[in-house]
Amino acid sequence: MGEIADGEAASSQQQPKTMGRKVLDFFMNDLLLYLTILAVLLGAIVGFFLRQYEPEPYTIYVLKFPGEIMLRMLKMLILPLITCSLITGVTALDSEASGKMGSKALLYYFSTTILATILGIILVVIIHPGDPKAISADEYNVKPNAFKGDTVDAMFDLVRNMFPDNLVQACFQQARTSFKAVEKVDNETGNVTIVYQQDGVEYANGMNVLGLITFCICIGVVMTKMKHVSQPIITLIAAFNDIIMKLVLFFMWYSPVGIFFLIVSNILKIKDLASTGKVMGMFIFTVITGLSIHFVITLVGLYFVFTRKNPLVFIRNMLPAMMTAFGTASSTATLPLTFYCLEEKNKLDSRVTRFVIPIGATVNMDGTALYEALTAIFIAQLNDIEMNLGNMLTICITSIAASVGAASIPSAGLVTMILVFTAVGLPTEQISLIYTIDWFLDRFRTMINVMGDSFGAAIVYELSKAELAKTDEDEAAAADGNQSKLALEDERAEEQV
Repeated sequence: MGEIADGEAASSQQQPKTMGRKVLDFFMNDLLLYLTILAVLLGAIVGFFLRQYEPEPYTIYVLKFPGEIMLRMLKMLILPLITCSLITGVTALDSEASGKMGSKALLYYFSTTILATILGIILVVIIHPGDPKAISADEYNVKPNAFKGDTVDAMFDLVRNMFPDNLVQACFQQARTSFKAVEKVDNETGNVTIVYQQDGVEYANGMNVLGLITFCICIGVVMTKMKHVSQPIITLIAAFNDIIMKLVLFFMWYSPVGIFFLIVSNILKIKDLASTGKVMGMFIFTVITGLSIHFVITLVGLYFVFTRKNPLVFIRNMLPAMMTAFGTASSTATLPLTFYCLEEKNKLDSRVTRFVIPIGATVNMDGTALYEALTAIFIAQLNDIEMNLGNMLTICITSIAASVGAASIPSAGLVTMILVFTAVGLPTEQISLIYTIDWFLDRFRTMINVMGDSFGAAIVYELSKAELAKTDEDEAAAADGNQSKLALEDERAEEQV
């Protein structure tokens, strides 16, 4: 009895140390997450604090430099990450499984984008943030360097970029329709107007992600059909992909520093915070409300319905990627952390993430589609232009098409918005109205885009477990067959000896 009592006393003395160690381990395991959240909060606080000193443009430029380095580090990994992850993901599946997985992913992307666009239109009609008396359009007469074509030209550019004529060039340039200005004289009035006609194809700076994805999927499918020949190459690419992911983990520890300075510099760039909030406050509220509803109801709801898992756990594990998306405003630059959070934190099969996520980061832009549809009707409200059902349907369709093609068009935010505006005859020069707050809203859109891709990967993984299990069984059977064949050859060799 005495020994038992001594044992209980010893265990009670060790209990506090054990609990403290558990708490320490809990924080250390998610240290990067807490550092990233802290960087976002401190960046906002420091940015608003420094505004009262009205820093010079050069000071803002210097403050942005650490954030620029972070963006460069992440973008440096995009090309090897997309190519290696896609080829590895496709070759890990047979053609039937990859086809089924791709169709599920595209159905999810298309459905959520439509729902986001409809939600944006409904909200802007109900809240009606655009008051024609609130501003004078003459105060915003900045005319952006607009895309000269229409929706058809943009879609042609999308298809062109899917099939680049030079793979090396696709790593740093995209194709787009070029135009030439032509004077058109009205025979009755004699007035001369400038019209733009198609004049071939030109190339603009920016990685052609869509073309690289198309090529990698095709290469992966062919390599899957020829595994007896391509297996050494598949092993090499898979090893290189693992090396890139290790490099991602190394770079991730710098991301809180970069996010902090990016947020500080962006807050300091705002010229007149008070007037911007007064004029565009209701618009900002409408956009954030729409993105929040789409996230909580649509994305989280679909995740729970198809997986029957706690979405809060999934969201918590995705927080580093969400904070990086907020800091960088780039879903492509966030790709390395998206892979890490899905595979290491949420334990999704890498064959799914490597196949689904690169495609989603290029074509699945729920936040962008919602934002562009909402903004078009907001501008119509400011100009007291009545939008009928046909106009709203046109806005819905062009917003979806523009969001899908955004990654393949240079200056994506500006260009795609102009496409939606021109489709319903809205004044494109008033896009400058949203310039002052677009940097802020772009961060929320990017977070929704990243989480839309992530939830989609989780849903596709849940729906593809049967195909993945069959693939594992086939590989195991093939491995057993190879071992049996080798054993039989060894026996024959021994008999001959």
